[in-house]
Amino acid sequence: MFNNFLPKMKSTINEDLKNERLKCTFNVEELTNFLDGGTSKTEARRKLETFFLSDARLKDDIPMEYLSHKERYEHAVRKSCILFKKITEWQEQDDNTGGSVDIYQALLGGLLGSAVIKDGTPFSVHYVMFIPTIMGQGTLEQQGKWISRAFSNQILGTYAQTELGHGTFIRGLETTCTYDPSTEEFVLNSPTLTSYKWWPGGLGHTCNYAVVVAQLYTQGKCHGIHPFIVQIRDEETWMPMPGIKIGEIGSKFGMNSTNNGYLAFDQVRIPRMNMLMKNAKVFKDGTYQKSLSDKLTYGTMIFVRVAIVRDLVVNYLAKAATIATRYSAVRRQSELKPGEREPQIIDYQTQQFKLFPVIATSIAFRFAATWLWNVYNDVTSRLEQGDMERLPELHAMACCLKAVGTADAAIGVTTCRLACGGHGYMNNSNLPNTYAMTTAAETYEGENTVLLLQTARFLMKAFQESKTGKELTETVKYFSNFKSLRRANWTTELNCMASAFYQVAGSLMEKCYFSINLLVKSGVQYEDAWNQTSIQLIKASEAHCRAFVINSFLATLENVQLSPELKAVLDQLAQLISVHWTLNKLGDFLLFSNLKSCDVSTLNSLLENCLMNIRPNAIGLVDSFDMRDEILGSPLGAYDGNVYERLINEANKSPLNKEPVNESFQKYLKPFIKSNM
Repeated sequence: MFNNFLPKMKSTINEDLKNERLKCTFNVEELTNFLDGGTSKTEARRKLETFFLSDARLKDDIPMEYLSHKERYEHAVRKSCILFKKITEWQEQDDNTGGSVDIYQALLGGLLGSAVIKDGTPFSVHYVMFIPTIMGQGTLEQQGKWISRAFSNQILGTYAQTELGHGTFIRGLETTCTYDPSTEEFVLNSPTLTSYKWWPGGLGHTCNYAVVVAQLYTQGKCHGIHPFIVQIRDEETWMPMPGIKIGEIGSKFGMNSTNNGYLAFDQVRIPRMNMLMKNAKVFKDGTYQKSLSDKLTYGTMIFVRVAIVRDLVVNYLAKAATIATRYSAVRRQSELKPGEREPQIIDYQTQQFKLFPVIATSIAFRFAATWLWNVYNDVTSRLEQGDMERLPELHAMACCLKAVGTADAAIGVTTCRLACGGHGYMNNSNLPNTYAMTTAAETYEGENTVLLLQTARFLMKAFQESKTGKELTETVKYFSNFKSLRRANWTTELNCMASAFYQVAGSLMEKCYFSINLLVKSGVQYEDAWNQTSIQLIKASEAHCRAFVINSFLATLENVQLSPELKAVLDQLAQLISVHWTLNKLGDFLLFSNLKSCDVSTLNSLLENCLMNIRPNAIGLVDSFDMRDEILGSPLGAYDGNVYERLINEANKSPLNKEPVNESFQKYLKPFIKSNM
């Protein structure tokens, strides 16, 4: 490198950051253990992170942003192969067999994976969707044939559902799969351009098998969408199989090493037993046996939505908050009082207003995600016995938590980037990449508006049942008593504010109920009445979700044993998120809850008090997220706070700094300057 000025990294902690940690009023390790689910889980996670992040082969010599599109993919494949070999090594160690850490979750959806392969791994869908689909929808015989090969990476799979012309509306998929009883084969075909499979991760060049979702035809009748296992590339040469058109869809806003692809079929034949038949079946003569419930087909999508809330929403908010909060403690700017030292920007109330709600949101969604994960495991275990009673509620909550959570995460990450000023705009801050990864989830695995409307269908049915006195499920029980909650006087106590969220959600749903019924009575068809009320329905679904998140936060705090110091801080965060969300939807709360206009000043005062009370513990809170520097991947958020030395070091990694004069000077600049224009 022509420029030998690389500032020596300090081995000491930045003084401002050190002083912030001394102010903390609670035990940071206690909160870390609580968020992880126990001391043993914290230890297991740290051990796992050390095992992978200490491997020199998984470190980047050149920052990702300087690689070409082709190089990024090849780089990701190389690291993915090392990564998944190391998974086997980890699992073979005697002391790692307790199952205390979900290694695939950590590497594919969690923070550890984002540290190893910053722009996403092309292997992720193989583990997140291909294998779970075969396990959830394949017979024991099919699982025996495919799962061992898939887990040992003898084959690599993807999940091909979305098409060029259809995404969330999967009943509209155009790919056909027609059964031929004379050969006991299915014939896959892509009849239109819009029927091309589009978006599956790893499909472009990485995978040689796919679970393909297609319209099943047998005995001249269409039976709707079903999953089929299809070989798409030769296992030795990796060339596309006959009749297969396949490729990569091109550069995107982010996630550019996940190798998203397209796929089309020209009369491709597969064996009858390549249809996953745990639920629905096609017999040798073409006779079709229907599944007990069409909803069983949607298990994979529900799983991924649950994983998005648990891993992406919670973790990426926490990552962005850690980077921006530590930077705000180190950065000094302007004069708060003339003649005095420039203050830390975290001392500005406006900066606190940007950062602290993001911290609170991350923790709030963590508690909601824990409920969702537990219910998912309970429901899936009951499905094995044919019990589908809680499936609609799980589906509804997975939809709205995914939709609201990813939208909040995208806003939160953007807010953190803005809180870091110009430095947050740099790719090396890792905030642009974190935003790209986060906002992608607003559209994949169900576009958020459509998901909120799916939740609304469940809510509308539950509201109608509440009118008949039928006993309601856990998340909608408030439909039976939300009006009576309004009679209490408004206070800023947590229970009162949480109650107000139920009042708003119930009232908005009631408004939808009466609007639709009024339209239907006037002669409008129900489907048109639903469409004409859809803006209200989305608002009601979001309000339901936020009411659930707030009350999950309170329920969690009521049911755990924590030190008084930590409990006090978590109460402050619960107050902050409650008042923050209330003020964001103030009109709804004034219309539909026991909040009166004369009470608004108490909300503003509470908000200001929350910011002031959380301020001494801000660094302690983000430290409790316990993210290693390799996971943060940002000079702004490193634990030592040596921001400026790290920024200079990152700048000098640019390939343009490898030589004092770029060749463009001789080729273009010098002739231009000498041309005397």
